Amino acid sequence: MAKQGFEVQITNVEDMSPIKSSYRIPSSMESCHTTVIGDYVIEGHMPIEAIEKLLTEKPAIAGIALPGMPYGSPGMPGSKQGPFVIYALDQDGGVTEFMRM
Repeated sequence: MAKQGFEVQITNVEDMSPIKSSYRIPSSMESCHTTVIGDYVIEGHMPIEAIEKLLTEKPAIAGIALPGMPYGSPGMPGSKQGPFVIYALDQDGGVTEFMRM
């Protein structure tokens, strides 16, 4: 994120459960990283294109998620194994598809 021009503050914690709970991230959408940009939460090894779309379009959602730790996603080893399905996290805890890439 820093390489993309974002100011980054990293906070390491042993138990991510309270953070994921406070942002209402469904367990099916969890990954190992949770990022907050403005009013949005970004869950997982998210491609910058999805973050840019979120910040440009400013949809009325809580954030976006790329669950798990898919091969080939930013920060993960290996080759991409198919399209990444990125989900919108609704304010009420619901989940819908945000984009594929």
